[in-house]
Amino acid sequence: MRARTDCAELVALGSIRINRQPTGKPHAKLRVGDVLTIPVHDTVRVLRVVSLAGRRGPASEAKLLYADLSPVESSPAETNPAEINDPSATPCIAADSSAYRAP
Repeated sequence: MRARTDCAELVALGSIRINRQPTGKPHAKLRVGDVLTIPVHDTVRVLRVVSLAGRRGPASEAKLLYADLSPVESSPAETNPAEINDPSATPCIAADSSAYRAP
């Protein structure tokens, strides 16, 4: 989000969670250690508050105030199609494995 009003709208809609609890208050207090869950486009970002700033500052300083806990997902651009269809690649479970059979 680039503007504070955009963030306030997400909070007012209840889209932002603080420590797994939805919040509808843009003025909700954050503490060091709180975990924020934020929907961004088609993904969800999970951020832990590492420190609080004494004043508003540049983005370079703001990045030092949180730790990104979001799971790393490989994008389709990073996936090589040749690797997916490579028959010599070792699969996790063989297709005829008992894991695929009904009990």
